[in-house]
Amino acid sequence: MEKGAKSGLTYQETYNRYYPAICRQLTYMLGSRAVAEEITQEAFLKLYCTPPRQYQNIGGWLSKVAVNLAYNYLRSEKSRLRREEKTKSQGLKVVSCEEAALQNEENNLVRITLQTLPKRDRLCLLMKHSGFSYDEIAEAIGVKKTSVGTIIARAQAKFKRVYLEQKGCDA
Repeated sequence: MEKGAKSGLTYQETYNRYYPAICRQLTYMLGSRAVAEEITQEAFLKLYCTPPRQYQNIGGWLSKVAVNLAYNYLRSEKSRLRREEKTKSQGLKVVSCEEAALQNEENNLVRITLQTLPKRDRLCLLMKHSGFSYDEIAEAIGVKKTSVGTIIARAQAKFKRVYLEQKGCDA
């Protein structure tokens, strides 16, 4: 007699007898025949690998195992959908290797260009592009607020010139 066949039926007979009913039950529960078939297979695999100690109601045992597996599937699907929605709502997108490499190269060029600027210009540009107000920038670099606009404009012009030189373009 095959493993899992203590109920008087062979494993194949048990499978043939209970598979259609369990698969129907799961199809109704899950709304997908393909998923129901996969989970029904899992339930029978559990029967084969770790059969129950009591075999009086093997059909009930299989049904309960299958329903529990279906609930696990539904929970994992719900969790997966929440993660996907969260990713979509955050506006994250998949970036190709080429795009990532180009972006990395661009970031490195910006860092190198910033390092060539005087400390005050670098600080002004970084603070401006980080959302600091002119008052905050003026306080950080020790100048009047009215001078900040001019300093930033000159720093941007220097940055552009050096950046284009680094990139190999005419300024």
